[in-house]
Amino acid sequence: MENSDLRQRTARGFMWGFLNNGSMQLLGAVFGIILLRLLTQEDYGKIAMLMVFSQIASALQESGFTQALCNLGHPTHRDYNSVFWCNIGISFFLYVILFFLAPAIARFYHDPSLVWLARYLFLGFFISSWGCVQNAWLFIHMKNREMAIIMMAAMLVSSLVGVGMALLGMAYWGLATQSILFILVTALLRWHYSPWRPTLTFDLAPARRMFGFSSKLLLTNLFLQLNLHAFSVLLGRYFGDRLAGVYANARKWCDMGANTINGMVSGVAQPVLTQVRTDRERYCQVTRKMLRFISFISFPSMLGMGLVSREFLLVTVGPKWESSAELMSLLCIYGAFYPIATLYTQLTISMGRSGVNLFSTMFQCLTIWGGLIALHGQGMRWMVVYFVCVNMSWLLVWQWWAHKLVGLRLWHVVLDVAPFLVFTLLVLGFTWWATLPLRHMPLALLLSRIALAAVLYAGIMWLSGAKIMKESIDYLRHKQTD
Repeated sequence: MENSDLRQRTARGFMWGFLNNGSMQLLGAVFGIILLRLLTQEDYGKIAMLMVFSQIASALQESGFTQALCNLGHPTHRDYNSVFWCNIGISFFLYVILFFLAPAIARFYHDPSLVWLARYLFLGFFISSWGCVQNAWLFIHMKNREMAIIMMAAMLVSSLVGVGMALLGMAYWGLATQSILFILVTALLRWHYSPWRPTLTFDLAPARRMFGFSSKLLLTNLFLQLNLHAFSVLLGRYFGDRLAGVYANARKWCDMGANTINGMVSGVAQPVLTQVRTDRERYCQVTRKMLRFISFISFPSMLGMGLVSREFLLVTVGPKWESSAELMSLLCIYGAFYPIATLYTQLTISMGRSGVNLFSTMFQCLTIWGGLIALHGQGMRWMVVYFVCVNMSWLLVWQWWAHKLVGLRLWHVVLDVAPFLVFTLLVLGFTWWATLPLRHMPLALLLSRIALAAVLYAGIMWLSGAKIMKESIDYLRHKQTD
């Protein structure tokens, strides 16, 4: 009964995670297309160049406490309250620092217009701090449905305002307002759906006790953000805001697909794995099943997106963004494997080994930054190729730790992942060849490639008896008859 309940909660979490992230990314895509048609590469580049500072500040403000609270199992009001006031204090202090550092940031990028834009955009992480503990409560109790509603509502409201400001000619100020409003609506709705409320007792002792665990996650998140935003910083520094905008557009579409799948994983993996961590055999079984599900979804979705990148951009946002197509195709290779890396990181966290996350992510980040700086003279394409290769090869590092911590064997991982990758490559290769006659008709090429690849992949999965596909269909049928 306990196993059945865990399976149901995991499946339900994945379903709501998919609805949450899928719906949010769909809304983001619709409004993103409108904004890309209205705005320029320079507008997007300015926001991308500043986002790394905002994300680093957010990581410092959150300090890994959400996952630390989750790892407590049953945190008390005192634990929540301590983290709440700690987050508020840290975020206020960081905003004051960044407010006065804004001129130095603008000088780094050789762009004086960034001073007040930075000061405005950085308000987002301070606002976010007011909803972090409520988010932790929702996460711990696996309130995936409520989290889905929050994200969709915030995306809809903020995107409508962003488009409205763009239509009024407010350019990158509209993008900054969209970002801040998304955070504000998210924080307000987290308060609405979470029953926990703070009290005016400033006891930091619980936060200090958690800091030994959370500090490693904090440093991990810092290096992760530096990894994710390396291009925005380096392109803005060496090549200016236009090329930073070209890359930001390519990364935007790749992240929309990858984050849909990644959100499903990160919203479920740690709570579920934490429950089974005392049973090593069952832990490996649950992890392998998640690996199969990720591979089943991620490979065709992300590699398929890479196949249609050029015609997708031409049809949706026009030829002015065609220069992003090749970068988008390369980044989609990274995006296909990114959810697997996320599962590995959740595995180490659920085992209480946040130090593993820290040192692995730190060395990965240093490897990426060192290589990108060395290669910047070769141009953006080779920088992206290097970025993709390092991130994919780092999966072997994560796998080594998974084997050391829980006994997950590389051969078992290959058996779980390889069939989906091979079938995807065969389907996409045939689709590319079969649709070559349509290469001068972007809309027809886009639609035919999507339709043919989807039918072929689903057909092969069904005929080959892929258990994960049949389980997914059976679960959806069961939900419809409940």
